[in-house]
Amino acid sequence: MSNDVSRSRWFMPVFCLLLGGVLFAAFAIGDDVGQGAISFGLLAALGALFAFGRRSETLQGLGGPQKDERWASIDLRATAFAGAMAILVALGGFVVQVARGADAGPYVLVAAVAGVAYIAAVAYLRARG
Repeated sequence: MSNDVSRSRWFMPVFCLLLGGVLFAAFAIGDDVGQGAISFGLLAALGALFAFGRRSETLQGLGGPQKDERWASIDLRATAFAGAMAILVALGGFVVQVARGADAGPYVLVAAVAGVAYIAAVAYLRARG
């Protein structure tokens, strides 16, 4: 994705609307239009928050074009934390499902993709620098 597009102040509001539309369509296909409308409404509200909440430094950092070195560092650390939490949830879900005698397949898939992506990223970044 081009930096020009992702640095636009309208990127996050438009992204929220597009994601809301995708969720609405997915719920509609699954015969749950009501939940789709709720999902779209929540994401539209989030998009409006990004579009009109310009006085908040946090909102600007999350979805705005003013990304300096400080925000890049915050973003990198927050992404690493979120990834670690997602991996812990996937591994925890796997353990719980195995203990219940249920299908742990989705958790295995998420944990395996995360593990392979981490190893590939370490190898790539090590070779690069």
